[in-house]
Amino acid sequence: MEKIPIAMTIAGSDSGGGAGIEADLKTFSAMGVHGTVALTAITAQNTVDVFSVQDVELDVIEKQIDVVFEDMGIDAAKTGMLYRSEVIELVARKIREYGFPLVVDPVMTAKSGARLLKPEAEESLKKILLPVATVVTPNIFEAEVLSGLK
Repeated sequence: MEKIPIAMTIAGSDSGGGAGIEADLKTFSAMGVHGTVALTAITAQNTVDVFSVQDVELDVIEKQIDVVFEDMGIDAAKTGMLYRSEVIELVARKIREYGFPLVVDPVMTAKSGARLLKPEAEESLKKILLPVATVVTPNIFEAEVLSGLK
């Protein structure tokens, strides 16, 4: 019997279901991958705007990554909304510890323009997370911020 790949999304939850862990899990499933989650933030959002963001405690995020890795293993992970520097630092540390490939989607803003990454976390994203990434998938705005070019 062939082993089903296990991927983890390390991201926020979108109450509207159009982005975040909800979209990642749908994609994983469509690709025949078993999806797991480390939830970093909970948003109240819909197709119009982001109305509130509640971050998840660091120890809870770390525990989510650890218990899944220790039980099932993680063949690859993908980040989304990390929201703050402390989460970025934690994720980078876990990637170095466990060594699985990482796809970084450097989520900074919602389509409405609402911030999904604190401005002070942009440097952490560039200097701490990108060096441990296997692949980075920015949109145009994110590529401009990360590169400093227009």
